[in-house]
Amino acid sequence: MDTLIDLFLHLDTHLAELVDLYGPWVYALLFLIIFCETGLVVTPFLPGDSLLFATGALAASGILNLWVVLLLLVAAAILGDAVNYAIGNYLGPKIFKAEDRTSFWHRALNRDHLNKAHRFFKKYGGKAIVLARFVPIVRTFVPFVAGAGDMAYSQFALFNVAGGVLWVGLCTGAGYAFGNMPMVRDNFTVVVIGIVVISLLPILWGYLISRLAREEFSKPE
Repeated sequence: MDTLIDLFLHLDTHLAELVDLYGPWVYALLFLIIFCETGLVVTPFLPGDSLLFATGALAASGILNLWVVLLLLVAAAILGDAVNYAIGNYLGPKIFKAEDRTSFWHRALNRDHLNKAHRFFKKYGGKAIVLARFVPIVRTFVPFVAGAGDMAYSQFALFNVAGGVLWVGLCTGAGYAFGNMPMVRDNFTVVVIGIVVISLLPILWGYLISRLAREEFSKPE
């Protein structure tokens, strides 16, 4: 079980081995992982940016077909967000109407959060959906909140497609362009960790700003 968990949590570092073992079925596995990472709020821990980078690097070495990878993973990213939106749109009202205020869902996604999400997406909708693609964990929850916040699907769909194409294209393209450089190839694990750390910086920055704002607001006049 530990080996299986390690395989899925660090699929980027085992990708070449998986290609040797499963051949073309790896494309289906990549599709499934990207779909679940973007489409299910219970799987934000799956690799995203780092997996796309590693996939691009293998495509540059000829192990994977770049165009097949791009088409499949763009489709997975777009479909994932669309499903996540639909789940949020369906479950959101039920969750926020729940009377049990001690439940996990009510504490995590209360009515105030729903109202704030609705206002946020009304003002920043498209920008938020596109930018969230590049922030781990956040990209898993944004489509759900957009659906729960009753954002118009026509608006969501447009930016979902744009965000999916940009995210997969840039991350996979970076791996294709730089993944086989000797310095990158010889320190691939360090590079992958660096990608994860850099992608998490917006979360840390947002947390620090919100904390400073709360402290400033709470100061006595």
